[in-house]
Amino acid sequence: MKILLLCWRDTTHPQGGGSERYLERVGEYLAARGHQVIYRTAGHMNGARRETRNGVTYQRAGGKYTVYPRALAALFTRRFGRVDVVVDTQNGIPFFARWATRAPVVLLTHHCHRSQWPVAGPVLARLGWWLESQVSPRVYRNAPTVTVSHGSAQDLGELGVRGVEIIENGLDPIPAHVPRLEREADIHLVTLSRLVPHKQIEHAIDTVAQIPGSVLDVIGSGWWEAQLRQYARSHGIADRVRFRGQVTEDYKHALLARADVHLMPSRKEGWGLAVMEAAQHGVPTVGYTFGLRDSVLPGRTGLLVADQDQLVAATAQLLADAPLRHRLGQAAQQFSAQFSWESTGQRWEQLLRRVAGV
Repeated sequence: MKILLLCWRDTTHPQGGGSERYLERVGEYLAARGHQVIYRTAGHMNGARRETRNGVTYQRAGGKYTVYPRALAALFTRRFGRVDVVVDTQNGIPFFARWATRAPVVLLTHHCHRSQWPVAGPVLARLGWWLESQVSPRVYRNAPTVTVSHGSAQDLGELGVRGVEIIENGLDPIPAHVPRLEREADIHLVTLSRLVPHKQIEHAIDTVAQIPGSVLDVIGSGWWEAQLRQYARSHGIADRVRFRGQVTEDYKHALLARADVHLMPSRKEGWGLAVMEAAQHGVPTVGYTFGLRDSVLPGRTGLLVADQDQLVAATAQLLADAPLRHRLGQAAQQFSAQFSWESTGQRWEQLLRRVAGV
């Protein structure tokens, strides 16, 4: 099959994250299976207009907003040639590929963005949520729709989307060689995330401020980093919050392995890939119920809470109760072993073959 993947970013983009990794890993699996895979996305200063990586051909054009009409125009004018199936990724809004092609289109959405839209400003927020909640469900009525968790499927159902197929995230194996890092404090907390407002890293910083002897490793980058650094300074704990930035895979896993608890205070997640990466090292997660309903099994692989005060209390509870922390961490590690990109890719290939009729 010739498969076109549409997504606003890829993992080389400065703001790329877990949802982009998901689509890339699926594309790489499909390419390894002999399919022709094109990944169309936005351009950025460090990305070539065209490149092939791990069997997937990347085409980049347009920016934050223009990536959508430019990809739609290219599809309409058949610049991709004949394609057998299109995967339209809805990161807030889809590409509306159904308007531009007769090829079957599968809609991929990781989660609903109602709580994230306010970051775009009042006008764009209202427009974006209208497109996501009203227009997209109508355009993609009866189209195959994929999401990554039961929680996201439930949210989509509330928008009138029916027959959603759940294909969970896979998981990269731990690198063969992970350095062992010496402990720098009595308590190591970690958060792995893009640094943007809706990830609410401030809540993790507040948690560190209220737990004596703790430090926080912040792994990741994003345009909100300067504000987070200032937030840590204003709370007098700049020396206890370490911004590690974008790091290599082996160093990322070394930081995760050293941690006692992983914090994920995001306002909304579809799955929470970072949860599973921490779990690979037996590190339990504390996060919010409305964001991690599938990747954290409450009371079994981590703790889910309703608000910021409970986040602090639950973290303190885990740190004070080593047997509980160990039990949750071991269960999280066992749970993470169920997921692989091969399994995810297999399910995608079955779906796309069925949709394309090949």
